[in-house]
Amino acid sequence: MSNLIDIQGQIEKLQKQASDIRAKEFDKTVQDIVAKMLAFGITAKDLNAASGKASKAGKAKAGSPAKRARAKSSKSTAGVPVAPKFRGPNGETWSGRGLTPRWLAALEAQGRQRVDFAIKN
Repeated sequence: MSNLIDIQGQIEKLQKQASDIRAKEFDKTVQDIVAKMLAFGITAKDLNAASGKASKAGKAKAGSPAKRARAKSSKSTAGVPVAPKFRGPNGETWSGRGLTPRWLAALEAQGRQRVDFAIKN
């Protein structure tokens, strides 16, 4: 049975072989691409434009129409500040969204009503 040192030596040898093969295939692939670009008159600008279209098309097709609509609407309102709806006795405010703040939870635990802290328009 092989020991750890032998296995690590084999790993290094295989990694070097893989690196050499990749380098050879990389050069051949680049040459093939350049030849096709020359044959069709494709420029780097054409590739950049096509990759932009491909990424936009991939994003547009992802998910169902309902999911896309929800994602679109949530993006438009995400991070938009909301006017406070509740004010505490020490001037704390809360918009009414998200978790109940500690100051309001503590007051409710004492028997106070949330509507007592509502900001009246």
